[in-house]
Amino acid sequence: MAKDGTPWSMSLQGQFNLNGMHMPGDVVFGGLFEMNFFSIQPELSFTSEPQQPTCHGFDVLGFKQAQTMAFAIDEINRNPNLLPNVTLGYSVYDNCNKLGIGFRAALSLTSGQEDQVIIHEACEGSPPVLGIVGDDSSTRSIAISTVLGLYRVPTVSYFSTCSCLSDRQKFPSFFRTIPSDTFQVRAMIQILKHFGWTWAGLLISDNDYGLHAARSFQSDLSPADGGCLAYLEVLPQGDDPAELRRIVDVMRKSTARVVIVFAHEGHIINLMEEVVRQNVTGLQWMASEAWSSSATLQAPHLMPYLAGTLGIAIRRGEIPGLRDFMLRIHANLDQNNSYRINMVNQFWEHTFKCRFAPPPSGWVEAGGAICTGQEDLETVQTEFLDILNLRPEYNVYKAVYALAYALHELLQCEPGRGPFSGNSCGDLQRLEPWQLLHYLQKVNFTTSFGDEVSFDENGDVLPIYDIMNWQWLPDGGIKVQNVGEVKKSALKGEELTLHEDKIYWNFKSKKPPHSVCSESCPPGTRRARKKGEPECCFDCILCSEGKISNKNDSTECISCPEDFWSSLQRDLCVPKKTEFLSYHEPLGICLTATSLLGTFICAVVLCIFICHRQTPIVRANNSELSFQLLVSLKLCFLCSLLFIGHPRLWTCQLRHAAFGISFVLCVACILVKTMVVLAVFKASKPGGGASLKWFGAVQQRGTVLVLTSVQAAICTAWLVSASPVPHKNTQYHNDKIVYECVVGSTIGFAVLLGYIGLLALLSFLLAFLARNLPDNFNEAKLITFSMLIFCAVWVAFVPAYVSSPGKYADAVEVFAILASSFGLLLALFGPKCYIILLRPERNTKKAIMGRATTKS
Repeated sequence: MAKDGTPWSMSLQGQFNLNGMHMPGDVVFGGLFEMNFFSIQPELSFTSEPQQPTCHGFDVLGFKQAQTMAFAIDEINRNPNLLPNVTLGYSVYDNCNKLGIGFRAALSLTSGQEDQVIIHEACEGSPPVLGIVGDDSSTRSIAISTVLGLYRVPTVSYFSTCSCLSDRQKFPSFFRTIPSDTFQVRAMIQILKHFGWTWAGLLISDNDYGLHAARSFQSDLSPADGGCLAYLEVLPQGDDPAELRRIVDVMRKSTARVVIVFAHEGHIINLMEEVVRQNVTGLQWMASEAWSSSATLQAPHLMPYLAGTLGIAIRRGEIPGLRDFMLRIHANLDQNNSYRINMVNQFWEHTFKCRFAPPPSGWVEAGGAICTGQEDLETVQTEFLDILNLRPEYNVYKAVYALAYALHELLQCEPGRGPFSGNSCGDLQRLEPWQLLHYLQKVNFTTSFGDEVSFDENGDVLPIYDIMNWQWLPDGGIKVQNVGEVKKSALKGEELTLHEDKIYWNFKSKKPPHSVCSESCPPGTRRARKKGEPECCFDCILCSEGKISNKNDSTECISCPEDFWSSLQRDLCVPKKTEFLSYHEPLGICLTATSLLGTFICAVVLCIFICHRQTPIVRANNSELSFQLLVSLKLCFLCSLLFIGHPRLWTCQLRHAAFGISFVLCVACILVKTMVVLAVFKASKPGGGASLKWFGAVQQRGTVLVLTSVQAAICTAWLVSASPVPHKNTQYHNDKIVYECVVGSTIGFAVLLGYIGLLALLSFLLAFLARNLPDNFNEAKLITFSMLIFCAVWVAFVPAYVSSPGKYADAVEVFAILASSFGLLLALFGPKCYIILLRPERNTKKAIMGRATTKS
């Protein structure tokens, strides 16, 4: 207020030249729509006098969207439950598809177009508009929201999809009722994954819409989530034949059969003409929402190439009463509209191909018959009245209602319980845009079509898209069919629903194409990336032995557990084959049979000796030792059975102890027999009788017992200190488990064998010395021969045992036991059994002593 008390007055120095529609109200919402495609230079004029409009190329769909906003406001004003006693108005401008014009329109909405503004001291009053519906372009929305965000003026876009607009730091007052490109990209990736298309090309427009989509694809697309990009090309802004030829040539040469296009139809028209010229067929096109419903591209000459296109489309909705509202539109015959050109008249001229007389100076579309204003809209075929495919219009409808519900909640605030400073509430007479912004962030309502509308922390609406399919009908007609949807909910997350039976495929097979860089690697192989190529291009390498992969496209093979091994196909871990000397295999059966045969022969010989125990040949040289020797040989044969079968702890502990004690008992008997032979012949000489008193029956038994007890002590010490245990050996064969008994203490095993060898060597030496003693039947010769066999077998055993792996080591030891046992049995008892059974005439004392008497 001035010093004299009069209010300050501010005059408008100039006006922006804008086309628009307006309706007054208690609260006014602004709108920015593309109602003309082009503008004539200078596109931005700023003078004190308004100029004639410079926009042309009327856009029916843009005008339809503006009328949808007008209808929504009219519907809200008639709704007694929403904003009662408040009348909404609107102020809508045409952005002429130009950034500069759209930006000036937004500034005009927020600052007003009044010629003079009176400022009172209290600075009361509401701004010209409280919120804006628009813009439809991401580029224009970025520019507008950057400025309006500073003043917290809420803008709700119905068509700006750039993911960059979700940045709350840069665009704090931006909202939208169309999903972000980030979700659209993820939706396309889900479709790629659903059909197994891992190899696709991407074409984008050279603007924020395309560049941010490409960035999202490069960050979100991976072999695990959908595949790789075979190529990424930026479509030229204008008609650049050389660049378009190069891009189409890349598409033609690529092995990718799927082409994703993130661009507006204006960028694609020239591209498709080049595709037609080069006749590039066999491609599966995927369309972004910017052109998935484009009627321009659904031309008959393009259908051989674009038929079967799968596109992401804005959610279709139903708006009851919209068509009736549009039919009530009538032209305004009043030509004194100043610079605020009546957009309805421009629509009228475009639809009925007429003009109002006289046409405004510079009106580009003037010409044709004179419009009367009485023309009937129902007599013409126009997209304007098509309410079966409401997509951007449905988003406009939701945007207006979002602002209305936010305003409704603002006005429902109870004084003293408000969200603002001092718990205050907003006042209808002094509303501020930032107050509406607070409630807009929390708005939540459901449309009459059943869709829930709410915004997340970034101003993005709960996303939902329809999936469209371009179908080429047999009669040559074209139909855009809804074949599914992709949406995100708070409870279930992202969901893809596809009705594959409804999809038209533009291929001879009438099936989805196959688009991969490399065929999927089957189980049993792993992927090895080709050098210098994307991850989706790889070779399939067979897993190495012991490793498997049990699913397709494994990046690495996993090792099997210790007791398992890979199958031949490397896709399954199977239990390793077990190997041990079994009773069921031929080798085990032969050794078992031989052991039992030896035991049986020992039993037969023992029976023979028992039956002929009174005969001279049995009684000679202590028959008791012969019986003990036969029993010990039987034990030697039987102990070999402990080396056959699955190793257990008790068999491992018992096999060597039984073997060692049995053989010591056997060799001890032989040693004592040899010593008795020497003592007898020594006693037969003069003065040698005293030597027999040391070799009586008791001394013989005692000697055998003492010698055997020493071996028993060795075995006991071995078992207590380092007992043999069963062991699963995987060192011999990777795919087998060899069950064996480890000796525990090598020293213990060596001492056991060494003691047996010592007694055998001693017996051999004594028998060798007594080999020439006079007797018709000198047993020392037999002992010498048997010990020679015994020592030869066991000397050969050591290197054979050490060099034999697994079960063959047990087989070698069993063979040594059986060979040495048979050697002793046959060498010591074979000749005696021969005499007893076949030459009984020699089994007399005279025959035995005859030779000795003759010699005497």
